[in-house]
Amino acid sequence: MGLSAATIKEDFPILSRTIDGRPLVYLDSANSTHKPRQVIDAMANFMRNSYAPVNRSSYRLAAESNDFYEGARSRVQAFINARKAHEVIFTKNATEALNLIVQSWGRANLSAGDVVLLTHMEHHANIVPWQMLQAEKGFTIRWVPLTDDGQLDLTDLDRLLDGAKVFSFTAMSNVLGTITPVRRLTDAAHAAGALAIVDGCQYVPHHATDVHALGADFLAFSSHKLCGPTGVGVLWGHESLLDAMPPFLGGGNMISDVRLDGFDTAELPSKFEAGTPPIIEVVGLGAAVDYLDSIGMAAIRQHEMDLTGYALRTLKERFGDDIRIYGPDNVEVRGATLSFDFRGIHPHDVSQVLDQTNVCVRAGHHCAKPLMRILGTPATTRASFYIYNDEHDADALADALDSATDIFGF
Repeated sequence: MGLSAATIKEDFPILSRTIDGRPLVYLDSANSTHKPRQVIDAMANFMRNSYAPVNRSSYRLAAESNDFYEGARSRVQAFINARKAHEVIFTKNATEALNLIVQSWGRANLSAGDVVLLTHMEHHANIVPWQMLQAEKGFTIRWVPLTDDGQLDLTDLDRLLDGAKVFSFTAMSNVLGTITPVRRLTDAAHAAGALAIVDGCQYVPHHATDVHALGADFLAFSSHKLCGPTGVGVLWGHESLLDAMPPFLGGGNMISDVRLDGFDTAELPSKFEAGTPPIIEVVGLGAAVDYLDSIGMAAIRQHEMDLTGYALRTLKERFGDDIRIYGPDNVEVRGATLSFDFRGIHPHDVSQVLDQTNVCVRAGHHCAKPLMRILGTPATTRASFYIYNDEHDADALADALDSATDIFGF
């Protein structure tokens, strides 16, 4: 039996809201998802009944709080099939997780003459940190190009990986919706002697994720894109790699000893969790993982494939050549993210017109300016669907685009 978006929608209080008498049609989940009451209640109950500092306090309330915090880590461990809970590092977001890898592992292991391989579809968070370190260390960045339908062009992958120490890539594009062949890429990286770093922000909320089946060395993802709160992200890495890396931030909780002549780091995961962590947000992330598990990741993926296929057909049949949707047509290799140009109308204007009927889409470069330049456009309109969307939302998007047509006189 398939997923019922209408039933799931009832779990999300904000989606029952109306503005000017109209319901919300939220199509911006690639940016941030809404939160079910199960997550809201878990965070509120924790604040109401169990909150205390974690780690070093020994009184019973603090021990209870610590159990909640570490329990969430164990749930994330199971969610991505990590072997050890202490391989799961909590950061403030996925951007910090990627920066941690670059500034810790990269700073310790890269130098002039080395090669880092990225792709043309990367988010700025997987480009700028490498460029910052490149300016200091002098290594080379190479790029995997794209095919005409928005997939990775792997024709010269072996040549691009020759001499590389790192291949860092997204598992799913936040613009094109393209799902990359992660295992093929990680295997190629390892065959070339390179580490494989996977940006899972757009992948983990939509697919059953097994870090070992993917072959990743590191995986980064965000809480707020999988029904959890903002303020917490996840870095997973192999224990041996994390153990060998120097700390990223210094301060409380990441040390085992501090002396006038130096310090010793704590064991994992504390080594990379300096300062007071986002305790309440981590509890919310644990509840979000439980919520998605209760639905089933396979059901979520099937629902999104069905809905994406419907949305693609609806928009193309309704508007033909007047709409250009970027990325693959095959829903087997794309997620429920549709970036498009519509009749030459600026995406910000499209977004504002759609907002008049409470259809919430994103407009802009989506933190992927290099990709925008390759596509030959400064910005796109992006509609992204999730578990609480259904065919009615795709129809509402098409109807709202018709309104834009009327307003702009087409």
